[in-house]
Amino acid sequence: MPSDPSSVFGDVIYAYTRTQALSDGVLINVTDLAKEAGFTWPVTVSDHLYSAYLVPALPLLAEGQSLTGRLWDVLNVLRFAISQSKDESYLCFSVLFAMAPGAAPIPIELVSVAGPSDDGSPCLTIMLPEDD
Repeated sequence: MPSDPSSVFGDVIYAYTRTQALSDGVLINVTDLAKEAGFTWPVTVSDHLYSAYLVPALPLLAEGQSLTGRLWDVLNVLRFAISQSKDESYLCFSVLFAMAPGAAPIPIELVSVAGPSDDGSPCLTIMLPEDD
């Protein structure tokens, strides 16, 4: 197989960059809190994960749930999963989320993907499996 993929597939017609995804809101930058949790690379979450699970429903706010707390949980569970994993680039892990007042939290499968940013530097993206 040739080392240059363009010789097989031709020139890239269009590429959607990480910067564009951040600008469009497809990815949400959570690097500040991730740094507090011990991450050294920039970290983003998918808008789907953000809106479906990280932002608590209004009734849950009254019970003390918050975006920051839920994101903190995700980041810390991910840090533990990374410490136990042999795969450094793609990792599946599960986080418990309260979805309704008084109901038991439910496990939600998440995916963490490590890869290069637009400039080639390392970054991390956390998402739901269907966002991959």
